[in-house]
Amino acid sequence: MTSVAIAAPNTAAADAAEQIVRAGGNAIDAALAAAFVTMVNEVGLVSPSAGGFLTIQPPDGSAPVTIDGWMDMPGRDVPDRLGQGTWDVHTEYGGGVTVTVGPGSVATHGAIAAFGEAHRRWGRLPWAELLAPAIDVARGGFRLSAASRYYLDYVHESIFGWDEASHAAVHDEQGAIAGHDIVVPHLAASLERIARHGPDELYTGELGHAVADDVLARGGILGPTDLAAYEPAVRPALTARMEGWTLGTNPPPAIGGVSVAAMLRLMAGHGLDDTEHLIRVQRRVLGERLRVFDHTDDLERDAAAFLDLVDRDGLAALESGSTAHVSTADAQGTACAVTISSGYSSGMIARDTGIWLNNCLGEQELNPRGLHGLPFGSRLLSNMAPTVGRHADGGVLAIGSPGADRITTAIVQALTGLVEDGLSLQEAIDHPRIHVHRAATPDEQVKVEHPDDLTMYFGGVSGTLVTAEGTLVAAADPRRDGAVRIVS
Repeated sequence: MTSVAIAAPNTAAADAAEQIVRAGGNAIDAALAAAFVTMVNEVGLVSPSAGGFLTIQPPDGSAPVTIDGWMDMPGRDVPDRLGQGTWDVHTEYGGGVTVTVGPGSVATHGAIAAFGEAHRRWGRLPWAELLAPAIDVARGGFRLSAASRYYLDYVHESIFGWDEASHAAVHDEQGAIAGHDIVVPHLAASLERIARHGPDELYTGELGHAVADDVLARGGILGPTDLAAYEPAVRPALTARMEGWTLGTNPPPAIGGVSVAAMLRLMAGHGLDDTEHLIRVQRRVLGERLRVFDHTDDLERDAAAFLDLVDRDGLAALESGSTAHVSTADAQGTACAVTISSGYSSGMIARDTGIWLNNCLGEQELNPRGLHGLPFGSRLLSNMAPTVGRHADGGVLAIGSPGADRITTAIVQALTGLVEDGLSLQEAIDHPRIHVHRAATPDEQVKVEHPDDLTMYFGGVSGTLVTAEGTLVAAADPRRDGAVRIVS
């Protein structure tokens, strides 16, 4: 049995990962099993209709890679419907945000396709075994995670109340939020189909057709052609270096990894106590995102130019701007960071599937060109930045966070505490954070977390580490109810 360190969003997900390791699985098997469980019990955050990214440090020491399973723009079957099938909801969640929901907000999901690619390349156990814990949770019932409950407190009626099946799943007979023993009809059967037929079931199988048929019947734009055309992409990870660590994170066309790489390069030599420098770094990098990256027609070109500027001019460059995560690492040198999201949820469960559908076309910050403004088949923007690392001494780590636009700043501050300040992994994650909201704009706010009031607003970092001596470390964020396991 391979020794594996596990950090997951909740106890059931961590238990699933441990079960898989004890059955002979490796770090990647464990991460996938945990992620499948989150698709069941992290209601409102992730579901089988999620998109996401996996950044993996292969055990042979070769360069890290990212598997892109993020959302595609649909609409090939009904191009005349663009701009239809949605409405806006304002919520005070996350400091106040307006989201677009409804059938027209459902994008082409990609997480399970990406899971299939990771399993094909590096998985050790059969695919069906990885889904077994999630099927058990779906069939036996579950309690809401703290993150789900917090989110649903804001939107259980406005987003999850308009669809009959959705309303019934998250409310009890008195109309209050159901906190435990939740069983979503048909979900276990849908997961069993994915276990039996493989990831393609959600794209070209009966389950994929059921999802597309219901979305189209209700006025949305996700059709069977969109699902059949979906393919995960495997890319070299974007690299950054800090004090002996070579770190790999999410490359373009995602935007989160670019921000992480730039901030890590600029934080080199500076610890978390240098708050003035930390704010300057966030203001510059996040401002560049708002000013350039969110609107570019060639993110890879503009991101490379900005990183070149950072590498060339260093500090001079500063003078010029709902999600779940699993981290695993094993004694064989494998590290796996998985971040997945279904957005804020469209509010609908696809008929007779038990699957809550995403609303990623309605995440306004990820669609700067407006609703349905992208060409068919193109990837949406993403803040996600699952990150892995390999040290010159042979140690490996995996780290990442949920938290919308706070993902990148949370990861960078945790890594800075670990590498620059010499904190333990848990100490680095626990350390109070700073986030520059709407950087370099007239309404910029510098939000500073108080040590006695750590909140979910500042993310939910989880990380795992295997030292050169073979010591396994796992750490979860006190801002969420994460869970860790060391299996050896």
